[in-house]
Amino acid sequence: MDPFDQKHFTTVDYVIFAGLLAASAGIGVFHALTGGRQRTTQEFLMADRSMGCIPVSLSLIASFQSAVAIIGVPAEIYTNGTQYWFMGFAYILGLLIPAYIFVPLLYRLRLSSAYQYLELRFSRAVRICGTLTFIFQMVVYMGVCVYTPAFALNAVTGFELWGAVLATGLVCTLYTTLGGLKAVIWTDVFQMLVMFAGQLAVVVVGVHQAGGVSEVWRKALEGNRIASLDLNPDPTERHTFWTLGVGGIFLMLSLYGVNQAQVQRYLSSRTEKEAVRSCFMVFPSLQLTLALSCVMGLVMFACYCGEDHSHKLGTFKRDAMVIYFVMDMLQELPGLPGLFIACLFSAALSTISSAFNSLATVTMEDLIKPHFPSMTESRATLLSKALAMSYGILCLAMAYLTHLMGDSVLLVALKIFGIVGGPVLGLFCLGMFFPCANSTGALVGWGAGLVLTFWIGIGSIITKTSSTSLLPSGCIPILPVNATAAAATTATLQAAFSNVTKSRPSALKRMYSLSYMWYSAFSCFSVITVGLIVSFLTGPMKEEDVMPGTIYPLLENMLSFLPKRLKKKLCCMNPLGQTSPVRQPTQHKDGKGPTFAAEDGEKEGFLPETHTTFVERETSV
Repeated sequence: MDPFDQKHFTTVDYVIFAGLLAASAGIGVFHALTGGRQRTTQEFLMADRSMGCIPVSLSLIASFQSAVAIIGVPAEIYTNGTQYWFMGFAYILGLLIPAYIFVPLLYRLRLSSAYQYLELRFSRAVRICGTLTFIFQMVVYMGVCVYTPAFALNAVTGFELWGAVLATGLVCTLYTTLGGLKAVIWTDVFQMLVMFAGQLAVVVVGVHQAGGVSEVWRKALEGNRIASLDLNPDPTERHTFWTLGVGGIFLMLSLYGVNQAQVQRYLSSRTEKEAVRSCFMVFPSLQLTLALSCVMGLVMFACYCGEDHSHKLGTFKRDAMVIYFVMDMLQELPGLPGLFIACLFSAALSTISSAFNSLATVTMEDLIKPHFPSMTESRATLLSKALAMSYGILCLAMAYLTHLMGDSVLLVALKIFGIVGGPVLGLFCLGMFFPCANSTGALVGWGAGLVLTFWIGIGSIITKTSSTSLLPSGCIPILPVNATAAAATTATLQAAFSNVTKSRPSALKRMYSLSYMWYSAFSCFSVITVGLIVSFLTGPMKEEDVMPGTIYPLLENMLSFLPKRLKKKLCCMNPLGQTSPVRQPTQHKDGKGPTFAAEDGEKEGFLPETHTTFVERETSV
């Protein structure tokens, strides 16, 4: 029976949903009228660098845990089983590496935009390339994030789809423009609590409706939805332990290591210790949200045994099954459907607001301020708010393009992060870990990484290759009940394997079949490899030309057994003996480029004479 013939939103549901939008807007207004009232770019874009680790960590989770994940992950589990759960292994190194390497290095440089690092390490041209890549990535991703909850609201209530898109965009633009980064972070905290509550309510009620935990587990086993550890090394397999647990590490690094939306939160922390601690605190919360989404997918399967009811919502997208499940399970509990839709909109608002604020920051710091160094603080703040509003309007146009896409929203989002985020990760890794890399190598490597991943991504869309067949629907027992059935099953599997072997794709098609989870790793290594080759061909960067504080001594530590002279020839020595960056980068008074301002007192690990030598060398150029 179609639940939508019986019930739409009740008054309680509408009140809960409207309360979410009103509370989010209210937080923005509050921060617009308190504190410094967002009168400076430091407060509007960086929250006065005064945030604690708890709100920052919750904001970091909310920025990643979008409506795409809340709808997309349960739909993936429902359709293909729990293999995606192994993504949790990628969270370990995907958060430890940023906590120990990226966050300390970037925080000590006291940047506003993560891409300022690329200018300090390479050149302004590399910085602009990184900025433009990030802008493209986030503008496209915003469309997915805005459309997903609007589609859910339309399916549940019949509310006009584009009216919901407009409401989402306007509310988010309002509190982001009025309250700046403080409002974004504190609304993220509130919205994260709503997300947990909404997902937990659906899981608890769904388990009860399905007959209990044991019944959910039994049906999931019978329906082959509980995946074992798949150690198949084939990179064209869509989801295996290697694609998710290893390829996923690079996806996480591109998100939590070098993405401006996340880096900006680290940089808004009061101290470096608070920034690092917030990165550590993300891990258990991300594991919890992943577990809730995966359990929701299993509960859905226990209730429907793999049947597709999405057509009852007027669509054939598998993502719609989550919405159908929510209304079917919660229809007798007024308020809970509204709580789940509020959960979706919370996830969307947190992600979109983060995007607006970070886009305004990089546009202001990387593209406008360098050309207008004498701009007054009040005018810069006003322009930053106008930029945040402009990006809010742009995301509405991108939502329409998302409407035309046929893939799962989860697949679309992860492809975007891999294709566009991977080359940016490659730029940062090339700069941080390889002192010999020069600006020419970085530019050519970045271009090669983008071209290669776009080629593979577009090729996969055109050829529609997929190495993963859908698991059969229906709660079918895993073991055949008699020997005859066993023999028939074996013969069928052998025939299927024989057909697959005969129709083995060509090398080009296998390239197009590369799992989207490897996109980030592939593009990152492409940038590093091409960048190093070009750097050596055009002349490696000299030790004395590298900005102190922009290198992490990875090669120096790995090749510690080599003689010092050979390490210097290979250009893997940390420049000028610097062990850790501690200076505030500023612009030289003669306009020749960024350097480090003198400070009273020296932190451990920085040699005063080294800094003096560097400044003298810069001035004499």
